[in-house]
Amino acid sequence: MDNIIEGKTFDEERALYGQHDITVKNCRFDGPADGESAFKEARCIRAEKNFYNLRYPFWHCTNLEVLGGEMTDKCRAALWYSKDVKIEGLAMHGIKAVRECENVQVENADIDSPEFGWFTRGMSMAKSRAKSEYFMLKSSGLNFSGVEFSGKYSFQYVEDSVFENCNFDTKDAFWHAKNVLVKNCTVKGEYLAWYCENVTFENCTISGTQPLCYCKGLKLVNCKMYDADLAFEKSEVQADIKSHVESIKNPKSGCIKVASLGSLIRDDTASLADVVVGK
Repeated sequence: MDNIIEGKTFDEERALYGQHDITVKNCRFDGPADGESAFKEARCIRAEKNFYNLRYPFWHCTNLEVLGGEMTDKCRAALWYSKDVKIEGLAMHGIKAVRECENVQVENADIDSPEFGWFTRGMSMAKSRAKSEYFMLKSSGLNFSGVEFSGKYSFQYVEDSVFENCNFDTKDAFWHAKNVLVKNCTVKGEYLAWYCENVTFENCTISGTQPLCYCKGLKLVNCKMYDADLAFEKSEVQADIKSHVESIKNPKSGCIKVASLGSLIRDDTASLADVVVGK
């Protein structure tokens, strides 16, 4: 990229529309013209340490690098319908920052963005902090490592994804998730993973009320559960839990092994899962 744009301010509509093979660094997308869609339809763009205070900067972009810089809360819907994207060291603080994108790499990002990541196909995220609601809704092909997340309604309807060494403080997470591995993670929150299918938790610490209900093909391998009551209701489950569980209610089928158990509630004749305590 020989064409470098540096130290300029852009506030007009579609300021760099359709540009390609350029580096844009230390620039500001801000000003009284209040223009939208600065880089729309651009390709082969390297954006370094810019300040983004206007809406919709990166729509329909291909081969995009956004390195460093800040997207403010006025930078709404920053990346939509874009493909082959690398994001590194970026503050993403506008609502709906990523949607309908494909092949996205995120590293060392600071994300504070409600409705982040919807309908995205193929995202890796590492060493990042995220705060959101409805985080990554209906996305697939996710590979997360070392992510600290807080917020409600995360990872609902996600498919074909892996999460490792993450810390999730959340609620209603992984509802309707399908073909997902959660490994070496801490997951704190109420009503975990209801209605999920073929989801495995391995070497995880799980806490919160009424987890893992109405599941199919659920597996827990070498996990610990704290403050977990009314667990596994109507679920098809194979579980090996190395801690005390407050209560288990009407598990549908499979086998649940627990170190100790407060109470087993069976008031449904369809509850046929084996529950083995202390072995």
